[in-house]
Amino acid sequence: MDLPIDFATLRLIWWALLGVLLIGFTLTDGFDLGVGALLPFVARNDAERRMVINTVGATWEGNQVWFILGGGAIFAAWPFVYAVSFSGFYLAMFLVLSALILRPVSFKYRSKRPSPKWRSFWDWCLFIGGFVPSLVFGVAVGNVLLGAPFHLDSDLRSFYDGNLLGLFTPFSLIAGLLSVAMLVLHGAAWLSVKAEPGPVLDRARKFGTIAAVLALVLFAVGGLYVAFGGLGYRITGVIDPEGFSNPLRTTVQAAPGAWLDNYGRYPWMMIAPALGFLGALVGLLGMWRRSAALAFGGSSLSAVGIISTVGLSMFPFILPSSVNPQSSLTVWNASSSHLTLFIMLICTLVFLPLVLTYTAWVYRVLWGRTSTAALKTNPDLY
Repeated sequence: MDLPIDFATLRLIWWALLGVLLIGFTLTDGFDLGVGALLPFVARNDAERRMVINTVGATWEGNQVWFILGGGAIFAAWPFVYAVSFSGFYLAMFLVLSALILRPVSFKYRSKRPSPKWRSFWDWCLFIGGFVPSLVFGVAVGNVLLGAPFHLDSDLRSFYDGNLLGLFTPFSLIAGLLSVAMLVLHGAAWLSVKAEPGPVLDRARKFGTIAAVLALVLFAVGGLYVAFGGLGYRITGVIDPEGFSNPLRTTVQAAPGAWLDNYGRYPWMMIAPALGFLGALVGLLGMWRRSAALAFGGSSLSAVGIISTVGLSMFPFILPSSVNPQSSLTVWNASSSHLTLFIMLICTLVFLPLVLTYTAWVYRVLWGRTSTAALKTNPDLY
């Protein structure tokens, strides 16, 4: 069956769409996670904490759609990646999902009783639901850059040789802390947009300033680690972008500094790390100048730049193997069939604009700052 888009182009489109979905998740649910991680520190009493919770209370459920879409895209477009990552990182995924499950429970149950201890308990659950996923997502990205300890046998069955504690290496912890700093900055920037002027906003700007500085430092340290720490993988055989999916047909070797190869080959890719640094600087400036637009715009640019840096550095790899490089999964050897990718693309072109339109409408309707005064007049607030 002849399709209007060739197989290689479809694979490249879906690699880009996966990046778009991850960025969409970070830009929307990312500030929810950041606000949750900040909650016990920026709000000192019950009214302040309720106000902070209500900055994300109306939209956090919709924002999680991006998380579901990202998982669904991996499952459908990159089945090898889904099989290896979701089985090999099972305990890490379980840790993330357990923390995420705390969020809806905390939102719903926190205000059911007036007891300060009861409410404090659920506030700390919201903190866990924000901090733990932020950290583990970053640790997971760090392990992807390091290479995951898996191999494929001749029947393409995957075998994972690692464990949960093995995921927490010095480099992966740097990546995890960078993720926390990036999302805390984004959460503080969101509070600068949504929270009423006052002590909560002042505290959020202080923490946002610290997070911006840490994001700059950790992003630079991570880049130096990649450059001089011997990280990277390189395809040494013939690449067949039109070939059927079989990772074992690709010849791969670990090569120190290979994650920097693409920047020499395609200089325009330097835009990504530049955005990562520039966005964090703009976010820092926005915190200092008390500008919500600069703070949120900068934190958003920084997130786009940092995530894009990882994807562009690794291209065409998606999940390299540290124990058997030949088992590494790439854009060209781990996708679904030509027809599957084409049908998925048509569905995406129909439904993604609807999701974006609805999301934009929701934010437009719910726009405006929350306040402690509104808690007394609106019974629907958390």
